[in-house]
Amino acid sequence: MDFIQFFGNIFVSFSVLILLWNTPSDAQLSPSFYSNTCPNALTTIRTSIRQAVSRERRMAASLIRLHFHDCFVQGCDASILLDETPSIQSEKTAFPNVNSVRGYEVIEAAKREVEKICPGVVSCADILAVAARDASAAVGGPSWNVNLGRRDSTTASRSVANTDLPSPFSDLSTLISAFANKGLSARDMVALSGSHTIGQSQCFLFRTRIYRNGTDIDAGFASTRRRQCPSNSGDSNLAALDLVTPNSFDNNYFKNLMQRKGLLQTDQVLFSGGSTDSIVSEYSRNPRTFLSDFGNSMIKMGDIEPLTGQNGIIRRICSAIN
Repeated sequence: MDFIQFFGNIFVSFSVLILLWNTPSDAQLSPSFYSNTCPNALTTIRTSIRQAVSRERRMAASLIRLHFHDCFVQGCDASILLDETPSIQSEKTAFPNVNSVRGYEVIEAAKREVEKICPGVVSCADILAVAARDASAAVGGPSWNVNLGRRDSTTASRSVANTDLPSPFSDLSTLISAFANKGLSARDMVALSGSHTIGQSQCFLFRTRIYRNGTDIDAGFASTRRRQCPSNSGDSNLAALDLVTPNSFDNNYFKNLMQRKGLLQTDQVLFSGGSTDSIVSEYSRNPRTFLSDFGNSMIKMGDIEPLTGQNGIIRRICSAIN
């Protein structure tokens, strides 16, 4: 190798190193992401969420569901919060969300408080993730370390919301596939379904189940539910997903399933002679296992396809692009 070729090789190697140093990489989410840039962010969000849940306990379930419906469409990017514009087809009007998903104003309120102390720093996507954790803790559920550093999308997808969010009329194999497509296991699915230990559902979503006299529903339970859900009216009438302890985050949801007292079809299919029966049974016996698994599965769900680094933006208002 001559002198010129030797130094030529060194120059090429050095250039490659410079290129690697300057190539943006996907930033890793971390619970300490805002430790320096907005150290009081988590306390501020928690205060705001606790106030909202204290005003209406049902809001805890709504906030957990809002985070779930966000993450299953384009990843956890707060796309669900965007309003309709000429260039954005809002996910709020997708079938699984319209007149159903709640809590948008709670996230906006938390965002306003955070903006007062750290303008333009904390994403709406992260506020959604933290709100779900704080909502769980506020009603006696588990808490967990939320990975942070997500950025907000500039787009939304009503069509993906209509296809990727599981239907409340799905069978077990469809549910397992829907969660697997997002990197979540059947065990994650059952654990996350346990959030139905709190919250309510509208009559039109469970009417067919309580009137068809199937073998997978307790007759007394069906009769009780029919009182508030007529066969041909009252579509928006509400019923607790857990009739026993509707306002407490516990494992009674799984005990209900074993007694054929799941409100939605997608609840009862988790215990209907299929592959998830053993998980439901385990959670019904071991509340600590359920609570631990729920937290871990929420962390996994919160890590679905986040926008990080230079991708996405930090919205000033969660419902609109800056």
